[in-house]
Amino acid sequence: MIIFLKENNGVLNMHRPILQVALDLINWHRAKQIAMEAVDGGADWIEAGTPLIKSEGMAAIRQLKKIFQSHVIVADMKTMDVGGLEVEMASKSGADVICVMGAASDETIGEAVKTAKRYDSKIMVDLLGVKNKKERGMEVKKLGVHYLCVHVSIDKQMVGENPLEALKEVAGIGMPIAVAGGLNSETAAEVVKAGASIIIVGGAITKSTNIKKAAATIKKAMIERKAIKSNLFKRYKEEELYEAFKKVSTPNISDAMHKKGTMIGLIPRISHNVKMVGKAVTVQTLDGDWAKPVEAVDMAKKGNVIVIDASKGQKAVWGELASWSCKVKGIEGVVIDGAARDLDSILEMNLPLFSRHISSCAGEPKGYGEIGGKIVCGGEEVNPGDWIVGDESGVMVIPNEIAVEIANRALDVLERENRIREEIQRGSTLSKVLNVKKWEKV
Repeated sequence: MIIFLKENNGVLNMHRPILQVALDLINWHRAKQIAMEAVDGGADWIEAGTPLIKSEGMAAIRQLKKIFQSHVIVADMKTMDVGGLEVEMASKSGADVICVMGAASDETIGEAVKTAKRYDSKIMVDLLGVKNKKERGMEVKKLGVHYLCVHVSIDKQMVGENPLEALKEVAGIGMPIAVAGGLNSETAAEVVKAGASIIIVGGAITKSTNIKKAAATIKKAMIERKAIKSNLFKRYKEEELYEAFKKVSTPNISDAMHKKGTMIGLIPRISHNVKMVGKAVTVQTLDGDWAKPVEAVDMAKKGNVIVIDASKGQKAVWGELASWSCKVKGIEGVVIDGAARDLDSILEMNLPLFSRHISSCAGEPKGYGEIGGKIVCGGEEVNPGDWIVGDESGVMVIPNEIAVEIANRALDVLERENRIREEIQRGSTLSKVLNVKKWEKV
């Protein structure tokens, strides 16, 4: 395969696959540090990602070129219009390769190519959002573009898409292909084998707690064409959701859900380092009526979570004996928008319990309500089969239809926090790492 080395005449020679690190960050000081460590690990091209360009402007490209003069600098402009002007801006700032969208008009791409020639830079066309990638690839090849990019967006990655099939579609076009979309040391070799020339890696490097090692490992996998186990989390499928939700915290999930899904007013009665994860068995009952809650134990399966809407009542609908029934059956835990009793015994048996109230007074088993319907618990709608995750910070409900996406987004939040934690532990602070003052409202 190939590596591209910049020569005086601007032509790029091909010898072996190259590693492009995508700096999709919003603060220059973090992008700079990560780029330096990635280059130490073997990154060949350095990309000023779209978020970085939007946040820091052309200054980010100028600074990258100033620091990394012997490396190819890529400007991911995602140009859709005024191709000539945007390519001129980026080229004058030091970009060697400028990204234009394949969905742009032929006229926009044509102007980009002409302007790039004038400034001795190259054009990479990103096929993100293009349905017939092979056809569009052949069209833009005729327009004179230098590289194609097969790209699965971060948002699409969260629902399980990967770029391999699209790569196979365009691999025979006859021009260098760049690939982006959740690649890491486990998948880089596979896309090289499938015909990729340029491996674009973002999070697997930029979210790593050891940037240099992450880049070096991916580079080794590319060159040797052998998968190497990644230290970052994989992206999970539906059948793996239990494992995925066990890895993240409820704050991670809350961030991933844009602060939605948090059951308000329910207090965790859960031991340290214990996590509750399972699908909901829903119960509707009245204050103090514990018939349907205990009947739900018989209907629940191992690994389920019983979620009870008791109308925020203060008479207990749950206690020690119902909890022992759950323990014997392997039920993960209980969530009650109402009251429970026998808290000491429940804590001793280590059954996760979340309730609005604790009361020694129980009601009577009258049998009002139902099992298996839509309920509201802690202010959040819960349907049978929704995912329930609880820990010492609280309890979350994740609609089953978006559970795969939310699990992967929560893992992404965790990975980003792990990287920030590493930067803080070097001697920084959270406000400095995130440059909070820059983003304060005036």
